[in-house]
Amino acid sequence: MLNAERHFIILQVLKEKETATVHELSEATGASVSTIRRDLVQLEEENQLKRIHGGASLFRSKGTEPSLGEKSTQNMSEKEKIASYAAELVKDGDCIFLDAGTTTQKMAPFLQHKQVIVVTNGYQVIESLLAEGITTYVIGGKFKSRTGAMTGVKALESIETYRFDKCFIGINGIHESLGYTTADPDEAIIKRAAIKLSRDAYILADYSKIGEAAFSKVADIEACTIITNEHPETNYDQVSKHTTVEVVKI
Repeated sequence: MLNAERHFIILQVLKEKETATVHELSEATGASVSTIRRDLVQLEEENQLKRIHGGASLFRSKGTEPSLGEKSTQNMSEKEKIASYAAELVKDGDCIFLDAGTTTQKMAPFLQHKQVIVVTNGYQVIESLLAEGITTYVIGGKFKSRTGAMTGVKALESIETYRFDKCFIGINGIHESLGYTTADPDEAIIKRAAIKLSRDAYILADYSKIGEAAFSKVADIEACTIITNEHPETNYDQVSKHTTVEVVKI
């Protein structure tokens, strides 16, 4: 079978299943596992798919935004480790911004005994902070129920009244040339503002966001330090050429 034929079959399988293992693709094409692995490397270099542990997946649609419920069940252990690492960077006396998101929400318990002030636009983040007795300021604006975020003009006006020592931002995509991206332009505006208003900016994202790109650009890759988790088949090299990448061991 010609390379082009195998590649066509691989992409068709992924269109049907969204993700597939190397062994499934081997069975579908009749090619060896080693051949499939080489095919996946080539197709990834051509931006036609994304390699994942043990197989491959298609890129997410640019405008796709998982709900809070969907996010809350994904990569839970990884998110908690990332949150714990991020919280260690927060010092007594810091004023920080915590973006809406399930990873940033998990920072709250790790901030419990620190004397900090937190500003957030995340509904679930507010609940977690108050439960830990942390001084909390809330950005007003239009409430987006799918992600639990305050967005819009009023949110932007609100956040611009603050200045931060550090901000911790959730994101949908991290790409070496396309930068940090998210699905919703309104949320992108708030994330962008928080980064500009912070002395130090951090992106909190599990390994699955590496190499992805969503609809709305937030910032260039150099603008933030990335805190992510270790994963055996994730290539951090391209991103780390442009910014600091802190890889947390799970």
